[in-house]
Amino acid sequence: MTHTPSPNSVCVYCGSRPGTDPAFMKDAESLGTGLAHAGLRLVYGAGDVGLMGSVARAAQAAGGVTFGVIPQHLVAWEVGKRDLTTYVVTETMHERKKVMFMNCDAVVVLPGGAGSLDELFEVLTWRQLGLHEKPVFIVNTNGYWDPLMQLVNHVIDQGFADASLLDYLTPVSDAADALARLDAHFG
Repeated sequence: MTHTPSPNSVCVYCGSRPGTDPAFMKDAESLGTGLAHAGLRLVYGAGDVGLMGSVARAAQAAGGVTFGVIPQHLVAWEVGKRDLTTYVVTETMHERKKVMFMNCDAVVVLPGGAGSLDELFEVLTWRQLGLHEKPVFIVNTNGYWDPLMQLVNHVIDQGFADASLLDYLTPVSDAADALARLDAHFG
């Protein structure tokens, strides 16, 4: 998992739904636009719905490079966005996650549901096991991820993880904060 992808690629995990807070969509659009303006390639789940569609459309509108990966069984459900710079269709979800992660240098997690949590915890586990050193930024739009961070602290407090687990997650307040951290990382 230490494969070196194309330089300056950011994998974004996020919801295939828009969520209830308009700030979620605003941060998705701001992140997509900001990635493009920074010359960072967007790597994401290739959907054209929810936050996924918003981040991709914003990146495209700003002239960014996009790399989408979607499993065949979700092409209709998530409305596979075929007009991306690179559009990859995989056989399984596992293959999708692997291809996305292997083609990025950093991860940003916007608000999302079970799929986003699955993706986050997989890369977090890999980091904990020393399989990669890519930064993972969690965009905590209006406190969306506060309960997650409480859970991570609970896991540590109850002795199921070392406190170093917190070193592998960097909560940020919004898309602008995430972009500033990415700039510092890639700088």
